[in-house]
Amino acid sequence: MSHVITPASPATPPSPLSGLAWRLTRGLLSIACTLLGLAALTFFIGRLLPIDPVVAVIGDNASQQAYETMYRQLGLDRPLWQQFIDYVWHLLHLDFGTALTTSQPVLDDIARVFPATLELATVAAIIGVGLGIPAGVFAAMYRNTWFDHLIRFVGLLSYSTPHFWLGLMGLMLFYATLGWTGGPGRIDFIYEFDLQPVTGFWLIDSALSGNWAVFKNVFGHIILPASILGLSALAYISRMTRSFMIEQLSQEYIITARVKGLSWARCVWVHALRNIAVPVLTVVALSWAWLLEGAVLTETVFAWPGFGRYLTNALLAGDMNAVVGCTLLIGAIFVALNLLCDLLYRLFDPRTRQEHT
Repeated sequence: MSHVITPASPATPPSPLSGLAWRLTRGLLSIACTLLGLAALTFFIGRLLPIDPVVAVIGDNASQQAYETMYRQLGLDRPLWQQFIDYVWHLLHLDFGTALTTSQPVLDDIARVFPATLELATVAAIIGVGLGIPAGVFAAMYRNTWFDHLIRFVGLLSYSTPHFWLGLMGLMLFYATLGWTGGPGRIDFIYEFDLQPVTGFWLIDSALSGNWAVFKNVFGHIILPASILGLSALAYISRMTRSFMIEQLSQEYIITARVKGLSWARCVWVHALRNIAVPVLTVVALSWAWLLEGAVLTETVFAWPGFGRYLTNALLAGDMNAVVGCTLLIGAIFVALNLLCDLLYRLFDPRTRQEHT
């Protein structure tokens, strides 16, 4: 008896939609695990700090009965693992608890102070990008010249000098001595009632209202802390841009373009710079996130009413609800920017799309 062997049907390739769904699911799981780890780490470290949250609420002179009542109200009488599970359950409902230092919901406090930090970090990022990318490109073009050595020295100086010291020296020189910039704070008191906050970004709000006197005053207050904060971004962006550009300038297509008669400037600013656009954009995005996180000391020196100062006060008071909320926000920003950079790589670099198919 003969047997008919039928050829095996070829395996159907996975559809693009299923691959996209799997990547999205994997990304969401990665975000959830990262934020859960941040919450756990911050929560348990906060419980180990030698700061009594009950005393932070009711003070040192409260009676023992008041102390025990508040101790139970804060849930500190329950096991630590149960406290953490209850806290995560509230986080899933976007309930970050009440800040002990302000007696307001943590989410409301963050919404109030975060625009000030976002505006400061954005201006600092504009300074870092506007000066860092051209400095890195020129340092690569004129490698091992005096300009290259100068850029590298400025980068080393910005990394090794504490920003709080630069802030104090900047206030002493540009505010107290020369009077070129505004002092501590976000605006002078006499202009505070003339500003009508709409977006939370006072430069934009004052410009939209057409009140250029207020705009000038707000700009005078933000330019010095933003310049000091942006110095670290300038150093990092220029260093990475220089490294990317040196690698590109050694490629064969640049040598071929030069042989064909293209000018050195066109090879650098058109062809090489276009090929490093995506990694430079990644560096810029991560630098912006680091500026949001690194604004703590700068805001403390300049009495800037932002996210960093709020986090510092919460740490000093042992307000772990506020600390965990701020930590989760910074973690979410970093994770979101990493996913955005990964998406940009896949959109603009065909090699990464081929690797993930």
